[in-house]
Amino acid sequence: MTTTQNSRPAPDPAGGAPAGGPTGRAAPIDDPAPAVPDPAADVTEAAAMDPAPATPGPAAGATTTDEATAATTTTTTTAATATATDAAEATADAAAIDAAGGAGALPTEAGQVSEKEARQVAEAARESAWDRPSFGKELFLGRLRLDLINPWPRTDPAEEVRAEEFLGRLRAYLESEVDGAAIERDARIPDEVFHGLARLGAFGMKIDRSHGGLGLTNLHYCRALMLAGSVSPAIGALLSAHQSIGVPQPLKMFGTDQQKQRFLPRLAAGEVSAFLLTEPDVGSDPARLATTAEPTADGTGYRLNGVKLWATNGTVATLLVVMARVPATEGRRGGITAFVVDGDAEGITVERRNEFTGLRGLENSLTRFHDVFVPNENVIGGEGKGLKIALTTLNTGRLSLPAMCVGAGKWSLNVARDWAADRVQWGRPVGEHEAVAQKLAFVAATTYGMETMLDLCCLLADDDRNDIRIEAALVKLYASEMAWKIGDELLQIRGGRGYETADSLAARGERPAAVEQMLRDLRINRIFEGSTEIMHLLIAREAVDAHLSVAGDIIDPDAGLGRKAKAGARAGAFYAKWLPTLAVGRGQAPRAYAEFGPLAGHLRQVERHSRKLARSTFYAMSRWQGKMERKQAFLGRVVDIGAELFAMSAVCVRAYAEKDTRPENVELADLFCRQARLRVDALFTGLWANTDSVDVAAAKRILDGRYAALEDGVVTPPADLPWVAGWTPGPSIAQDVRRRIPRPE
Repeated sequence: MTTTQNSRPAPDPAGGAPAGGPTGRAAPIDDPAPAVPDPAADVTEAAAMDPAPATPGPAAGATTTDEATAATTTTTTTAATATATDAAEATADAAAIDAAGGAGALPTEAGQVSEKEARQVAEAARESAWDRPSFGKELFLGRLRLDLINPWPRTDPAEEVRAEEFLGRLRAYLESEVDGAAIERDARIPDEVFHGLARLGAFGMKIDRSHGGLGLTNLHYCRALMLAGSVSPAIGALLSAHQSIGVPQPLKMFGTDQQKQRFLPRLAAGEVSAFLLTEPDVGSDPARLATTAEPTADGTGYRLNGVKLWATNGTVATLLVVMARVPATEGRRGGITAFVVDGDAEGITVERRNEFTGLRGLENSLTRFHDVFVPNENVIGGEGKGLKIALTTLNTGRLSLPAMCVGAGKWSLNVARDWAADRVQWGRPVGEHEAVAQKLAFVAATTYGMETMLDLCCLLADDDRNDIRIEAALVKLYASEMAWKIGDELLQIRGGRGYETADSLAARGERPAAVEQMLRDLRINRIFEGSTEIMHLLIAREAVDAHLSVAGDIIDPDAGLGRKAKAGARAGAFYAKWLPTLAVGRGQAPRAYAEFGPLAGHLRQVERHSRKLARSTFYAMSRWQGKMERKQAFLGRVVDIGAELFAMSAVCVRAYAEKDTRPENVELADLFCRQARLRVDALFTGLWANTDSVDVAAAKRILDGRYAALEDGVVTPPADLPWVAGWTPGPSIAQDVRRRIPRPE
């Protein structure tokens, strides 16, 4: 049950009345949208909650969260480059940094930086230009640009034929030669599987044919990952980390011709790559990066020193992308830089293979670098470009994770359908009982929604005429959260058998559906490549970018009167034109989107809610201004609403395009939208009726130990070791545990 923060209900940004009216319920979904509220109307109430409310105006973007939310190598890329940013405060300094190529001054001592320095580094790393249209960006601005996704994009028929031939060979190999249960039991992908995947070309799916790869589209690459992950999620993670964030993708986008010719054929042939950014004490805050790359005295290269944690593929990789800090000196820009490093170079020690709750076959390392020489020609993109390269790479690389989430949804639907039809309780199949029927409907509709979002993002990425940074982030966030819910519902449908291991089921002659393993494997997806909390802030930052670009200086404490005056003029012109568009739109016309048949009403709802979301965001920015950076729960709900609206738009367009060939998809799209509309209504209510401020106050008391007595009566973890293990520079004293895959005979 939610409670309001204040003494009276907050005005609904969709209108002037209190949120939900006297009953606290949301307004009916078909109500016309009234005029935008006057932000100044709530100054009194804002004063009651915030000691020093500022005058209305645009707000800052999201701020950082603790790096503990980023618990893998891939997580920190997103967190580092896009979310540790109070954009309004850092914009001017970041612009200067970006003008210098994204470097900026280094902290006096590695690992010791101010909050402002951290924000400047992160803001400089993000892509600031919007030179291509973005459906997601427009959606958050209150504009439903269906023309950007309708008609549904199509693939090249010749590429489709070529890709389907590969997918057929991959399926045959996985079904006949790969034992996923054995990988789970042994926590190891056999050497022969590496060899078999290499023969198929699976390590070169995203590498151009000119360099020995398959040159698959993003769509077919994701379908291959989905297929591989359904047999062994560890194999899906191996292939994804190797190609989506490892050496191939950064070189494809930023490498020189010489670098591509040197490295890509090796990787396409079966060598494995890894991406190393995270450090023992550095997660989502890259400004504290401690691994250094000191230029050599003779000017031929660099010496790497440092320790990297959670490097997926790190124990088997022969080529590494390593992020390290080049010291800034007179005449040298320095900054965080990306290097291609030979995995067998002298001075590299793989000190540990890390073990996790799921993905037991994952080859994940703790790796030390001690005076490792890297030649100048192995720098990717130039000094100081490392974080920008990482973020840009992830714009499409992030699609690999939702591919495996979609695969898990499809697998879950198959198990749930077969089991619920076969298992009889109280005289009927359990799937016919309403409690289970609801779960089945959720699994089917949500799997359709996730797949449609992913396919659309892949098709847009392949077309390359759209900026998909928001869309890719939304599908990653949405699929990772929804797949976890699907897995949880499947376990509940299966009951005790869902909690039982596949080996235990098989031992008594029952179908070995590894539901408990799937749930363990899925859990990391809410952390991999940007935790849910980090993704909320990343997307929120991009969602308010249009506002910050015209008015950020208004609340920048370092901006002078001249900058503030110019920002005020820009803001006045922008809002005079933009705000009136949020009052009335096509979604209020009863026959709008009629060509979509039974799905037209859902699109009218999306259009209305898109404008309502933009009004809500503007109202919050006007009310909280710079303090909005701390309203992370609010920003999370804004992003979640946007994700649902994006998903609804995608399923309606896809189902309409396929209505003649797959008419059942219209039913699935309608089912999904009906469920999504309920979630959206709840999220809109939660924007203003919540316990956020109470929760924050309680958390401070919890951290202060006020409720420590509540912990009495149990045996807690020993306190004789630190939560984060420190490290000291120097040569390794640990045994090297790297694993080298022998060449096939």
